[in-house]
Amino acid sequence: MRLIVNGCAGRMGRVLVRLIAAQDGVELAGGLEAAGSAALGQDLGILAGGEKLGLTASDDALALLSQADGVIDFTTPAATVELAALAAQARLVHVIGTTGCDAAEDAQIAAAARHARIVKSGNMSLGVNMLAGLVRQAAAQLDDDWDIEIVDMHHRHKVDAPSGTALLLGEAAAAGRGVSLDDVKDSGRDGIGAPRAAGNIGFAALRGGSVVGDHEVILAGTHEHIRLAHRAEDRDIFARGALKAALWAKDQPEGLYDMSDVLGL
Repeated sequence: MRLIVNGCAGRMGRVLVRLIAAQDGVELAGGLEAAGSAALGQDLGILAGGEKLGLTASDDALALLSQADGVIDFTTPAATVELAALAAQARLVHVIGTTGCDAAEDAQIAAAARHARIVKSGNMSLGVNMLAGLVRQAAAQLDDDWDIEIVDMHHRHKVDAPSGTALLLGEAAAAGRGVSLDDVKDSGRDGIGAPRAAGNIGFAALRGGSVVGDHEVILAGTHEHIRLAHRAEDRDIFARGALKAALWAKDQPEGLYDMSDVLGL
């Protein structure tokens, strides 16, 4: 399967380039970067910290997409939405690990999925998606007497909060209780305010250092609480999940999927 990496000079992009070049069953077809990027024209292998691969970073998406079976994308919402439309025109697989999309951007991605096979997830790791399943099950069994709080810790350069992973876990908790996360989401507490509302799902975003990703879901009852947690120790886990998603989606009909579909959860 010939794959393009969008954002090939970024943190995740470099990891993806390295793993695709080393993995059987997939082939690196090229790397995309934004117009004006200092990485344009540089060899993808050198960008990834390895040996030359004979492929250079490009900003010509149409030319690269015409030579590929799919694209993996951990970039920005605006760039992802634009690429989703192009992937739909080319009938490609588009694996989206981009976080921070708003409702309008999600709607545009869903529209593109009518003509592409899109896998979109707030987190591509097996462990996090297993955690989401446990959170959903626990939330379904425990009523509003149990408060749910989600803590996410990321490196200092993380631009969105709560993180996509935290929101994925929040969606799982809300689904377990049969409610919409939009109706019960509680984040950004500051100062003196009203007491915690029963049934709300709280979020706390911590940022600092080089933390890849630590997430904890706390279900707090009276005189007892449950903690469900996941710690990402290396970005390779997200890249491996994205590659698994791409290979899975290659044989699926057009549509919008997530990692629970890929993993059969």
